[in-house]
Amino acid sequence: MLLTVALLRSQVAPSNSMENHVHEPGPVSATLERPPPAHPTLVQQRAADSLRLDESLCRYSGTHSIALRDQIVADAAWMAMRGARHFSHRGEPFDDLLQVARIGLLNAVERFDPSHGVAFGAYATPTIMGELRRHFRDRTWTVYVPRRAKDMRNAVGSATDDLRAEMHRTPLAAEIADRLAITTGLVNEVQQANNARYATTLDRADVQRDEPGDGFDAMLDRTVLVALLAHLAPRERRVLELRFFDELSQAEIAQRIGTSQVHVGRLIAASLAALRVLADEQHDDRRAA
Repeated sequence: MLLTVALLRSQVAPSNSMENHVHEPGPVSATLERPPPAHPTLVQQRAADSLRLDESLCRYSGTHSIALRDQIVADAAWMAMRGARHFSHRGEPFDDLLQVARIGLLNAVERFDPSHGVAFGAYATPTIMGELRRHFRDRTWTVYVPRRAKDMRNAVGSATDDLRAEMHRTPLAAEIADRLAITTGLVNEVQQANNARYATTLDRADVQRDEPGDGFDAMLDRTVLVALLAHLAPRERRVLELRFFDELSQAEIAQRIGTSQVHVGRLIAASLAALRVLADEQHDDRRAA
């Protein structure tokens, strides 16, 4: 009995002490305060790095120290990395792109003038991107292409897309030349240059040279193909032009000429068969001559 009473008293005693502790007033606000962080936040670190970079650029503008320049390039290397990643989908090795981007960063450091009041990042980024674009313009072509043809590629491509949308067909070289106020010869030169950026080996095992199919137009020279098309009826010639020159689907061709897609497929097959016969006849005539 005494043991039971002692146990009950031991259980009740902590409860009373807890109640007394709860009702005691205390500095509650002190328990809500957080200690200052032991390490700087990411934002603070970036602000410190930017301030240190600006100070280094100011010192370099007055001393032109090679060691200081190299240190600035190392501190701002992330700008070159970002620029190289922007062009990483173009098929060039990433290490080559990074090297070109670092050259652009080096040029930006050497040319930057802090007295103009422009942030270094706003000046360095266009310099790096311009160096990368010049690399693709001048260094990634398989064969030599004249500079003027390279410079006009974007303009000719944009004019071709605009005219195709307006006329619902592939524009002629003369029409593109009129739109851009340039010569037809330059348009032809640019169009030929578009095929000179990348080369395809002649030893590819997956090339089927003896099996004609839907890619029959790619097996013939464009001039020969145009001459062969003249032997077809106007409707068949129009269908082939829409399919292989304007690159429309059979459904789009059917809607354009007012017939079914199945009939368009038959017209294409019959027209290609007729062109093969004509091509074989001309080939035999040339061999006999």
